[in-house]
Amino acid sequence: MPDLTMMIEAAGALSAAGGLGYAKARAPRVFWSLVGLPVARVRFAATYRSTMDVCGLTVQPSRLRAFMVRNVARRQDVQPVPPKVRRVRGSSTGMRVVLRLPAGLEPADVAAASERLRHAWGVHSVHVVEVKPGFVELRMTGYDVLRRVKMPRRLPRKLSGPMVVPVALREDGTAFVRDYKKIPHGLTLGANQSGKSMFQRNLITGLAKLPVGLIGIDCKRGVEQRGYAPRLSALATTPDEASSLLEVLVREMEERFDTLSAHGVSDLWDLPTKVRPVPLVVLVDEVAELFLTAVKKDEERRDQMVMRLVRLAQMARAVGIYLEVCGQRFGSELGKGATMLRAQLTGRVVHRVNDKQTADMGLGDIAPDAVFAVTTIPPDRPGVAVAGDASGGWSRIRTPEMTAAEAVAICREYAHMTPDIAALAPFRPVVRTTPAPVPTSPLVNPRPVTE
Repeated sequence: MPDLTMMIEAAGALSAAGGLGYAKARAPRVFWSLVGLPVARVRFAATYRSTMDVCGLTVQPSRLRAFMVRNVARRQDVQPVPPKVRRVRGSSTGMRVVLRLPAGLEPADVAAASERLRHAWGVHSVHVVEVKPGFVELRMTGYDVLRRVKMPRRLPRKLSGPMVVPVALREDGTAFVRDYKKIPHGLTLGANQSGKSMFQRNLITGLAKLPVGLIGIDCKRGVEQRGYAPRLSALATTPDEASSLLEVLVREMEERFDTLSAHGVSDLWDLPTKVRPVPLVVLVDEVAELFLTAVKKDEERRDQMVMRLVRLAQMARAVGIYLEVCGQRFGSELGKGATMLRAQLTGRVVHRVNDKQTADMGLGDIAPDAVFAVTTIPPDRPGVAVAGDASGGWSRIRTPEMTAAEAVAICREYAHMTPDIAALAPFRPVVRTTPAPVPTSPLVNPRPVTE
């Protein structure tokens, strides 16, 4: 009987160990919540002061503090002062710690020691974010959140808004969003099979759920955007159609400026709701097709298209027209106006590229430190990219996997939200109805004749 009890206990221990090992490999969120988070919190609490000291994140105490220690506490050894822990909060992806920095430390000092803190506390990564003057937040991740992307269920209040679209997951476990009111125009670059199309699908399906008009420019005969036709207010599939569509958009922009002037406001969102035009997002796929020409007579059309794009990028934000430009490469070799247009596209997302020059085109002018990060993206991780903005900050992101059929289904589901804009009626794509499935079995079951 004791042997049987011992065998049962051993089998239970082995089963528990096997379950934890399976959870660590297949369900890292569960493993982190059950094992990783409690261990990390204990290790953080036990080694915080010594870790900060050896990482050089302490300062000498003030004279008053030294006096109180020597005369009130009756201790001769006055220890250095680390940042004060204000709040510790765990999550399904990691742990967040808010620190109050003492005089003499700045957020850059903590960021420089993030790699040492990661190894000291046994977490996957440590990211330092300045919350407000004198306070920083350590965002620790317990595992590689970009290996299997799972978007947060809810967005923080500060990331919500009428033109906010969650697109990808950052490496610190937070959502990467496209906020068109803050960053009106964006540029997405990436080589073939880099996940650029996946990024576009997540962006378009997110926009499809908002009360906005979507305009597609896909000069590859619409092979990328034709499936989104139920949710598109306009679609151009050739350079000639794109030129005409951009001309109409420029006229629409000028008419909206007249509306703003008549109401004495300078922004679309300051207009009364009854007279406010619907926001428009222009999705340009493979922007190089708008620049390249085969014969000399097409150069005039090319120059007109580029200048119209530049005008929209410079002025259209105030009237609620936003640009989302995608391509494999975008540099001065495309021709006149390329660098002028690129300078107006503030939001940058660069996937895996074939050369360092392409990464430098996308991020070199706003976040030079991110160029090296782009060149290290492995080819076996499609969807991983580096996102940057004009503030100089950047982070690694990855979009969740989404098939083309899923994106098309979402566009069909929200087709009723497609606004009817009279100026864009000639460019409204024809929605193809799905034919009814043909039954494979005969309608009448044959019966053999028996004698």
